[in-house]
Amino acid sequence: MNTLYIAWQDPQTRLWHTVGRLTKEDNAYCFAYTKGALASSRFSYFGRMYDLHKKYYSRELFPLFANRILNSSRPEYPAYLRWLALDPEVENEPMQLLARSGGKRATDELCVFPCPDINQHGEIELFFLAHGLRYLDSVSLDRLTRLQTGERLQLKPEQTNAYDSFALILETEECTKVGYCPRYLNRDMHKLIGKMEIRLTVERLNHEAPIQFRLLCKAAFVPPSNIELFADEEYQLLYEENAVAA
Repeated sequence: MNTLYIAWQDPQTRLWHTVGRLTKEDNAYCFAYTKGALASSRFSYFGRMYDLHKKYYSRELFPLFANRILNSSRPEYPAYLRWLALDPEVENEPMQLLARSGGKRATDELCVFPCPDINQHGEIELFFLAHGLRYLDSVSLDRLTRLQTGERLQLKPEQTNAYDSFALILETEECTKVGYCPRYLNRDMHKLIGKMEIRLTVERLNHEAPIQFRLLCKAAFVPPSNIELFADEEYQLLYEENAVAA
């Protein structure tokens, strides 16, 4: 896992914008802003990386991202890896931990998500934690607790959502809502719905975890030849060809 995107939520419009890209290249971490950083006048910059048109690098993971990974010395760290369906016996890379966890914190409106890789079966795999669980009614919450690993789910547009016209519900096969697809994935997943099979399953249900880690999902599909994902203008880099140490 060598490429991650950073999504930022506008506090006024509640819209998500892809504002940066984090990569690992030759044992160094590189960060650059994308054109999504220009979509809202309310976005400024991260930390000391104040020039939106420069590329930044660091031998260590930038604090903005390192602070979003649970320290391995914490007693709950083994449980944290289980919640993310990562093997506790394997030394997990920071980029992998960020990709699987989403890097979400309660103190800001940022999420991290991976540029999708193609697996050995020629499929794109996307792992994501379900959003919006705190807004589910009692029927949906009860069904959520009874989900099983490997159970099939489906994505359904929520036509009545006044805040996000691209909102996608996570539903069971009997059409019970059990969460939402993360907003930063909605636009790209909308391109695929009805055009191809998306195999969406429960990867893990973590009964004892904080609600943001409760439901881990996996979507798998053959990449379409006529649809390019994660390629809208907001994913395009802003930096000029010179690097600045952060």
